[in-house]
Order: sequence, then structure tokens, then C-alpha cells
Amino acid sequence: MQNDKKKAHIIVIGNEKGGSGKSTIAMHIAIGLLRLGYKVGTIDLDSHQATFTSYMKNRWQTLRETQDIFPSPEHVHIDRAETTTVAENRDQERWRVETVVQELSEKNDFIVIDTPGSDRYMSLVGHSLADTLVTPINDSFVDLDLLAKIDPHTHTMIKPSIYAEMVNDIRRQRAKEGGRKLRWFVMRNRLSATDARNKQIIGRIVEELQVPLGYTLAPGLSERVIFRELFLKGLTLLDLREGHKNSLSMSNINARQEVRHLIRMILPSKDVSTLSLLKTY
Repeated sequence: MQNDKKKAHIIVIGNEKGGSGKSTIAMHIAIGLLRLGYKVGTIDLDSHQATFTSYMKNRWQTLRETQDIFPSPEHVHIDRAETTTVAENRDQERWRVETVVQELSEKNDFIVIDTPGSDRYMSLVGHSLADTLVTPINDSFVDLDLLAKIDPHTHTMIKPSIYAEMVNDIRRQRAKEGGRKLRWFVMRNRLSATDARNKQIIGRIVEELQVPLGYTLAPGLSERVIFRELFLKGLTLLDLREGHKNSLSMSNINARQEVRHLIRMILPSKDVSTLSLLKTY
């Protein structure tokens, strides 16, 4: 590994389930950091869906058509290797990821990595490089199973999930080697506007799991049509402003504020000057 030369802070958006909104979150975090004045590189490790890369391509196309001057990160999409053996594939894939991370680290303050939900090895490689891990889950017991096995009667944890064990394995290995700490945030994504009983139960469970699993609960994002609409243009809520040709409804303004809260929570730097910039876009 080449982490001794790494300069950029690596934020990984990950879990082992598709459909949780990882690419949307990755894009909003990357653009938010750019608008705070940081230099940002982005990496898409999902060679099958490549949603993050599609999002970036839509952005580049929109900027070409509109001539708008919006910040964009330096983006790299990494494909899976296709050698003769599984071991060779894994060696090649790890080399590709670590090489790209090293190159982006030399000229950026942050690297935002979107991990696949289906390719466990590429996901593991991405997670192993994280300084900050953001795990979005939808408000369902199916997604909650990503974190822990829950007793159906008492709603208490029976045991950590395979994913939670993977994160803690990375932490234990780093502690053994005297390496950097991993900050882990879990966020509830696509929250329903209705205050259903199921939503309340999951909210309580996710909050109670913070201590035994070692994560911090980050502000979640509500379910809003605007996120799907912006994908087609490659834009984020942080690109839209009052009075701009892309008008903002009250729902959009509230959604943008949710994104700001998330970025404020996961920023490794908590200095007042940086946080004050969050109010300017």
C-alpha cells in the first residue's frame, strides 16, 4: 500500500447494497467540498452500474450546452480486471485503485470514492483506504440488516452484520499497525415525510446501535423527486440558487439544507471559517 505518501482526505460512500443512493450522496459531497474551496478528486469503483460516472457525464454535457461555470471534480472510473485468475484480478484491481488514489492525492485535498454494492472485493479495497466512511441506508429492516441482525421481538441487536464486521476488521488492522483512524458515519437516506411507526422504530434502533457498532449517526436526506431530476442534468442542489434560472421551491431549499447539514457533520475540519462558507451556496 502507498498510504505513507497520501495527502488527500479520503471519503468513501459505501455499503454492500444497491439502491441506497450512494452515487447521489457522493456527488453532493464532492460538489459541496468544491464549493467550499477545496480541490476534489472522485473515483467510481462500480464497473457494472457506474452511476457516479453517468452523473458526471451528465454534468459535463450540461455545462457544455449551457456554458455555465460550475465546479467539477477530477473524475476517474476504474474497471474490473479481466485476467486469467481471481488472484491476478484482485492484485490488478487493488493496484489500479491505489495508483489512482495516489495520483489524485498529490493534487487534491479530498477524494470521494463511490463503491459498488455487488462487487465485494472492489468495495473492500475502497473501504480499506477510507479516512471517513459514509454509509447510507434506506428506512427499512432490509437495509438495517446491513448493520446488524435484529431480534424481531425486542428490536435489539443479536450480532453485527458481515458489513459491520468488515468495517471493524479494517479498524482493528489499522490499530495493530499504528495507522490512521477510520471515522464512520451512518445516515438514513430517502426518509419518508410521514411519521410512520416503522420509521420511528428504525430511527430508534439506528441511534442505539451507534455505541456497540462504533459509528456516528449523520443527518439523513428526505425522499425528494428533485434528486432524480437533477441526475439527468448532472447537477446538485448546491448548484441551484434563489433567482437562478433553475428555480428553487421551498422543498428544494429544505433539501439543500439537509445536504449542508450532512457535509458539516462529516467534515474533518471543524474550524469556524470553513463552516461559515457552507452558508454561501
